Amino acid sequence: MKFTKQTFITAFALFSLFFGAGNLIFPAFLGYNAGDGWFMVALGFIISAVVIPILAIYGHARLQGTMMDFGKKVSPAFALIYCLIVYAISIALPSPRTASVTYEMAIQPYFEFSSWGLSSIYFILVLVFVLNRSKIMDIIGKFLTPGILIILGSIICIGLFGDYEPLRASTYVSNITSGILEGYQTFDAIGGVLVGGVLVVSLGLKGASKEESKSVIAKAGLFAGIGFVVMYVGLIALGAANSGTLVVDNRTDLLSQLSYNTLGDMGRAALGVLVALACFTTAVGIVTGTADFFKGLFNESKTAYIVTAVISCILGVVMGQFDVHYIVEVAIPALMFIYPITIALILLNVLPERYASPIVFKAVVAVTILFSLPDFLSTVGLAEVVKPIQEFLPLGTITLGWLLPALITFVIVNAMSFKNKNES
Repeated sequence: MKFTKQTFITAFALFSLFFGAGNLIFPAFLGYNAGDGWFMVALGFIISAVVIPILAIYGHARLQGTMMDFGKKVSPAFALIYCLIVYAISIALPSPRTASVTYEMAIQPYFEFSSWGLSSIYFILVLVFVLNRSKIMDIIGKFLTPGILIILGSIICIGLFGDYEPLRASTYVSNITSGILEGYQTFDAIGGVLVGGVLVVSLGLKGASKEESKSVIAKAGLFAGIGFVVMYVGLIALGAANSGTLVVDNRTDLLSQLSYNTLGDMGRAALGVLVALACFTTAVGIVTGTADFFKGLFNESKTAYIVTAVISCILGVVMGQFDVHYIVEVAIPALMFIYPITIALILLNVLPERYASPIVFKAVVAVTILFSLPDFLSTVGLAEVVKPIQEFLPLGTITLGWLLPALITFVIVNAMSFKNKNES
């Protein structure tokens, strides 16, 4: 196996598996609302939608295992519950959202075709790819990702050289925080934990040793990360450039208008193709990762893999009937609950062993869960009840009240551990 070539194929596959519906519809609208504050918004978005997901990939490269390994230092029971929650969220929200976005942006404007028909065909094709998982990276990396890069790159490059009115003032109170929180909606931190396991298994099926797999995944993560930064900054800058020129109400309308302004009718058609490709590859990655997990849970059972893939695709067809806005809104409570835990696990798993002992994992994760509860409860109808708590906590009013307590806990527990070691 030529790993120089394989590294680039894996990087393309990784980019495409991440780059789905949310990665397209969120950045441009973020820049549009940020206007002259687009750079700081881009910085925040990159932190949550690029840096943290790529760190998750590096964590998998080190562990060379499954998502269960991300939480095993807390406890096996916690790891199992965490994985079940993440996979349930993944196949119930971001995976069906890819079908919904594809229908609304690539099918409905051009064809008289029902959403049921589209989502059925869509997830049948997803199932075909998932059941031929040993070919996933080569097919996605060699063919689908280059198509995405060419179409999106054309829209960005042509669009940035247009004539526009002066940028309007940002509508956000805190640009960088708004960028971070909007990055949550991409699901990429969760995607990094999920997709990283897909890469490990796929490279193993191609005959890679653990050391070779570590090298390929680490380098591929770097290349893919650079691609994410370029595309996100380009989309955010393009949205900002149009902030004083266009008047739009939602994310999909802005993206459609930007494509039309840059490439005309051909641009809209190209955008439809781009949406379909990006969404499809993301759905394949999510369903494959979920099927891998349950296969491992049932002693590498091929039957468990197939049954999980089929159930995931059926759920995708059913949930995909809801419109994009509804799915985005429903996702908010789930994100407020699982995202802080996921970020904590990712950061702990990329740290050297001496700073991330089991006791550190347990303490930091417990504190993260406790202090992120107000943010979760505020999204399920208890905003007034938890408002005093959020106002008391540092960063609590911007739904990051868990961050400082988790960091303090990390420092204190490590300091106590080093002290005990020195005394003994």
